[in-house]
Amino acid sequence: MSEQLYKKILLPTDGSKYSDISEKHALSIAATNNAEIIALSVIENSFSIGLPDTDTISEVNRLLKEENEKNLKKVERLRDECGVDVKIRTLVKEGSPARVILETIDEEGIDLVVMGSSGKSGIDKFLMGSVAEKVVKSAKCSVLVVH
Repeated sequence: MSEQLYKKILLPTDGSKYSDISEKHALSIAATNNAEIIALSVIENSFSIGLPDTDTISEVNRLLKEENEKNLKKVERLRDECGVDVKIRTLVKEGSPARVILETIDEEGIDLVVMGSSGKSGIDKFLMGSVAEKVVKSAKCSVLVVH
């Protein structure tokens, strides 16, 4: 009998093509290891810090949350299409993606993070460095970055 390498796999997802590819990897690894996937979508709301809470900002936040929930449902659909028996728990959190991912690793006792090499926004990488790069440097568990 083979040893179970991973029990909890964190799958940060943002709906990008790299995120889609990482979902397939996470599902395969989870199925092989009988592991649970925790699919995480982070609402990046730093744009609204310091702005008055207006109806417009509330509406933007609502739309962002809706988009994130849609990304998480996509992971569950992919699991069903692949026909794998993998438990998926979904989380939506707010904040800086790298920080939220690192906090979730600790809070959930994650064994492996599977994430895409780039997200939706190229400008993010230019302004603050790659989320994947920050997670690789600071995570206390293994990280698989999918290209």
